[in-house]
Amino acid sequence: MPNTLAAPITLPCGASLPNRLAKAAMTEGLATPDGRPTPELERLYGIWSDGGAGMLLTGNVIIDKDHLERPGNVIIDREPDADMAARLKSWAQAGTRAGNHLWAQISHGGRQTQKLVNPAPKSSSDVTLALPGGQFAKPSPLTLEEIADLVRRWAIAARALQQAGFTGVQIHGAHGYLISQFLSPRVNLRTDEYGGSLENRARFLRDIVTAVREAVGPEFPISVKLNSADFQKGGFDFEDSLQVVKWLEADSVDLIEISGGTYEQPKLMGAEGMEEVEEQNVAPSTAAREAYFVDFAQAMQAQVSVPLMVTGGFRSRLAMEQALSSGAADVIGLGRPMCLITDAPKQLIEGRSDLPKYEDRLDLIPGWLSFLKRFQTIKAINGFAGVYWFYEQLWTLGRDGRVDESVAPFAAFKRVDARSKAIQKQRA
Repeated sequence: MPNTLAAPITLPCGASLPNRLAKAAMTEGLATPDGRPTPELERLYGIWSDGGAGMLLTGNVIIDKDHLERPGNVIIDREPDADMAARLKSWAQAGTRAGNHLWAQISHGGRQTQKLVNPAPKSSSDVTLALPGGQFAKPSPLTLEEIADLVRRWAIAARALQQAGFTGVQIHGAHGYLISQFLSPRVNLRTDEYGGSLENRARFLRDIVTAVREAVGPEFPISVKLNSADFQKGGFDFEDSLQVVKWLEADSVDLIEISGGTYEQPKLMGAEGMEEVEEQNVAPSTAAREAYFVDFAQAMQAQVSVPLMVTGGFRSRLAMEQALSSGAADVIGLGRPMCLITDAPKQLIEGRSDLPKYEDRLDLIPGWLSFLKRFQTIKAINGFAGVYWFYEQLWTLGRDGRVDESVAPFAAFKRVDARSKAIQKQRA
């Protein structure tokens, strides 16, 4: 089989990615308390730039300081001042130093903003996140004026990033964040032009795409991250997703990343949610494969021509090449492996066959207590603690240029949690 990983791809806007491997977005938590890029972010993305990926996607760049994904996010909620512009430029230079693309993922937490950040978050409607622990407050619906302002902020952020030297942007419409909250009939209970039918629920996303395209011009890559499904009863399903992809193709989007899940059903992270997974009407032609969302992309490719990126679960070179050669995916996203093997793309292109599955040893619940995993709350806590272990690796990479695989998952959880609280205390 030819090395399809190394093949370039030209996007509809005319930009070309040098290969088919991308560093997927992972939240870094390395910005200053007021959301400015730091030398730690530059170090991290310089390391990844040297790692051989054709494109790097940043973690959440937030367009509202009161709706963070977590403390330590980069924030662009207005035209950047001179210091912010200089910091963005330095970050972009570090992240593109090997000739690769660097795209910024632009996002808004909506109701998935923790109480410590905002005890009165906004969302599409007033539906509370169904998670234990009381970390998330009941949201209030955005007004039409507030929706228009957020659309404008997405465009301001995209233009600022383009001017700083980023080579593309991604609009985060997945994983239960604000755009995803509008798309979901389970969360979006509005009765105005932004609620009800799928066309109305997708209006917010499409307004953002239109505004961003006007801000950056026709030759700058715009991507959208979209759930293949929320995997929740009564939620955004695959048929909805396919129709939205068709609309986005018509709206001049250059690459759509197929993902899935929300905080309540965190399928992408491999964590257990608080309810059973809602199965989707998609042929299980690749059910035995390691990648989570290949089947959904395969089904979409039969009906659309916009390039698709698939992220989640890829560990073997063979599975990546099969996904590309079969037409299921145009770009492969790598996330967690690049927290530890920062040059994984280069190694795969040069012939490495497999990447380690570190999740296998991040189990907080020992074997003799495995009966506890019958309880959904215990499953969720166990899965999220493993996620924090990877957060700790990114922190260590950015600060020291190294990883620390010896840190225990619970110790990593405590460190990340303590840093988040300290950052938020400085913000207050």
